[in-house]
Amino acid sequence: MKLFIKIFLWFLVAIALSNVVIIFVTRTFQTEPMMGRVQRSTRNQMIVYAGTATQIAKGEGDAGVRAFLTRLRDLEPPREVDLIAADGSVWYGDANDVSDSRELIAKTLASNTAEVDFSREERSIGAAPVDFPDGRRYVLVLQWDRTGPPALFFGSWLGLLRLGGLLLTALALCYLLALNLTSPIRKIRRATHDLAGGDLKTRVAPQVGRRRDELSDLARDFDVMAERIESLVTSQARLTQDISHELRSPLARMNVALEIAKQKAGADSRPLLERIEKESDRLNEMIGRILILAKLEGGADDLEHEWIDLAELVKDVAEDADFEAKAKGKSVTLARIDECHVVGSDNLLRSAVENVLRNAVRYTADGSNVDVKLTANADKAVITVADHGGGVPDDELANLFRPFYRVGEARERRTGGIGLGLAIADRAIQAHKGSITARNKNGGLEVEITLNRSERLPG
Repeated sequence: MKLFIKIFLWFLVAIALSNVVIIFVTRTFQTEPMMGRVQRSTRNQMIVYAGTATQIAKGEGDAGVRAFLTRLRDLEPPREVDLIAADGSVWYGDANDVSDSRELIAKTLASNTAEVDFSREERSIGAAPVDFPDGRRYVLVLQWDRTGPPALFFGSWLGLLRLGGLLLTALALCYLLALNLTSPIRKIRRATHDLAGGDLKTRVAPQVGRRRDELSDLARDFDVMAERIESLVTSQARLTQDISHELRSPLARMNVALEIAKQKAGADSRPLLERIEKESDRLNEMIGRILILAKLEGGADDLEHEWIDLAELVKDVAEDADFEAKAKGKSVTLARIDECHVVGSDNLLRSAVENVLRNAVRYTADGSNVDVKLTANADKAVITVADHGGGVPDDELANLFRPFYRVGEARERRTGGIGLGLAIADRAIQAHKGSITARNKNGGLEVEITLNRSERLPG
């Protein structure tokens, strides 16, 4: 799950839990005590009403009591008013109104004080004793619609509107908070990909902005790291190139001295001089390859842009490789060649294909062949080179294109490889914005080069 979604959901859950806690606390510490106060107030009010009825009975008689009860019934909010005799007969009101209040009436007569009943959801009932001057005992019963705390969300359109507003606010707030936290992380991630892709000038602190948190610190640390990596890589490339150039001069002088020595040497010394010449040629080849690699590592801004007949290029390189392979009892076979053209540098592409083919010829089994295939569509051109040399360990495939990397030290000595061919091929294909991969297939190593055909000549 993406970090943005995780943060968004956690903020949403936190807001939801906060609202639940607020509602619970409100109900527990505010609503319940309020209802207790309402009950006490109602009981006191019933005592006042009953006392008033008793006083009116003494002063104005039954007619005055009836008039008082009528006025009481007509007060706001609307209510049911009944006066029940001790024997259960209805002196004032409707018998149906008090049919389910008999228990409360009996309790009031027994306690001779006001009683209230708030247990019913739809209404509340209050009862209080009333004594007439002639000794008659009655119970004043009042009933009214139950009033409770208003529903926060459900039960009315206003509550639903309140709930909708709360949800929209929570969603917007959580989205903004999650976006604020993850946006720098996404920028740092993109910068990391750019840096890994070879853009050593990538910096991310200006994109993050003037934040004052750990993410801005991370962005600044990333920039320090990127600057250090750029400095190290640039210095290494420059050092490699400078050393290679400096080695060319003494190597050239050594070759001249070697030729003079061969002319003056006797028969016994000639094998040693030939060995020195062979090693000198190998060193000269290695320096040349290092210079090519250093140039490719330095960038491809000066890459040539010309139409290249890729099919003809592959055929030429395969023909040359086949000529060399036959001397070793091997061969190069063209399985399929599609006609296609690409834009790029003929020298670099030729070098890339040649290095891959030479590597395949070097390691394919004796008596076997190297299969070469070129397939093309409207967008891509794919060159596939497959040998029958047993392949390489799967965990070594990603390292094949590293400079000076050897899968087997002894095998490299036997074949004479220096570990730069595939590295040069990789950099050359990258300069053309293509890709090169290797995989084990059918008992050998298969290298696949993919080039983009969508580019056109400038102008």
